[in-house]
Amino acid sequence: GLASPVALLAVALPVESCWIAGSRRAAISGALAAFGAILLQPFANQFLPLGESAIAGWHWLLPLAWALTLLPRAAAFANPADARQAEPAVDRLEETIDAVVLRVCRQGEVLDASAKARSILKLAPELLLGAGLFERVHLSDRVAYLTALADMREGAPKRRLDLRIRLPRDGGGSADNFRPFRLELLRGAREQDIFTFVLRENDEIAALREELATAREAAAAAEVAKGRFLAVVSHELRTPLNAIIGFSDMLLHEMFGAFRDPRQKEYVALVRESGQHLLSVVTSILDVSRIEAGAYATELEPFRFADAADMCRSMMRPLAEAKSIALGAQIAPDAGEINADRRAVQQILINLVSNAVKFTPDGGSVVIGAKRVGSRLHFWVSDTGIGIADEDMANLGKPFMQIQNDYTRRFEGTGLGLSLVKGLVALHEGTMSIESAPGEGTTVTISLPVNGPKRRSGAPADVLPVPIAKPKGDANGDSNGSLRKTA
Repeated sequence: GLASPVALLAVALPVESCWIAGSRRAAISGALAAFGAILLQPFANQFLPLGESAIAGWHWLLPLAWALTLLPRAAAFANPADARQAEPAVDRLEETIDAVVLRVCRQGEVLDASAKARSILKLAPELLLGAGLFERVHLSDRVAYLTALADMREGAPKRRLDLRIRLPRDGGGSADNFRPFRLELLRGAREQDIFTFVLRENDEIAALREELATAREAAAAAEVAKGRFLAVVSHELRTPLNAIIGFSDMLLHEMFGAFRDPRQKEYVALVRESGQHLLSVVTSILDVSRIEAGAYATELEPFRFADAADMCRSMMRPLAEAKSIALGAQIAPDAGEINADRRAVQQILINLVSNAVKFTPDGGSVVIGAKRVGSRLHFWVSDTGIGIADEDMANLGKPFMQIQNDYTRRFEGTGLGLSLVKGLVALHEGTMSIESAPGEGTTVTISLPVNGPKRRSGAPADVLPVPIAKPKGDANGDSNGSLRKTA
């Protein structure tokens, strides 16, 4: 009853709860509970009949224990403001910093992860629980991670390290996507066995990544601007060039009277030749720009490849005969027809044969060959020219890039021929390979689908790599060896 020493706790405990919690509600609740117990005490014997007993000494043990622990507890909470200030405030980290906050046990398992994991890591917080975080740490960074965790278990107040974490790749895909982060390991003032991990992006790496993205955007914009500039300039040049070529043709045919001096006719012929050369350059620039922009429209039609090869030989024969170069062809009977853009295939052959003749010394040979392999047509242009050095292979096919050596400096060119070939081959979903060695000639092999590309006409084409095989040899089957003989 009220005479029991334990009744003293009915007053002391509500007071202590109010003092510690700093809550008026706790004090009122405790006081009401104590007051209710006092009111019910006279009726206790009616419902719980108890025998009479004298107050024993052990009845004072519980109040005495409470009194003995009062002083230490009072010292601990003598200044609650200082205690809260000493706390590292890990519970408030989630709201105050832009980082992922994790609570980790001594064994390294994640007990809780903040919701910011969704925005920063693009991961659901549940995926980081347990060993989820450790499994996403890069293999080469796990030793440093485990070392920092061991230091925390041994009493270190905090640790900091940089590591890479595997994240989902944007747009899907199975390849690993590791990004750099900075991890801070903190120790709480109250929960000594629970650590707080603060995971945020590495500011330096993030800044570099932002600069790289900006540079890429600027480079892409510059590339688009360059393509538009070339297309506009080339288009504007074609009209006056056509006029120059047309009027020079009229003068050469002496439609308005004969020349008084033979040198006049020679000079007009040079004007016409230079105009045709410049027009071919402008046309190549336009074609390359259209291919890069995905605006080159292909018109597929079935035709015999042998006919395209014969037309190319007829056009290139004067150029070859001027250097005493034998221009031959060996087209296998099974080459047959191909469904492709005839103008594009013709342009591929002309560019390849033109390069072969240009870089083959006088008295050499150039051969056009073709055969069918399954559902694809393989054709190639082989020459006995100067060949290509290993260090120059990487620059082949790049627009406006030319190989520089003592022999090539004697020839003019824009470096667009092979680039245009690559683009036209890519439009047909084909492949191109170059086989060459210095002094042993060059063989350029093209493979196109016989039934035509699956991609719609005019769609942007990917830039195809140029596989390089050395030393130069028989890359096109047993019959290719005989193609060095002119037909």
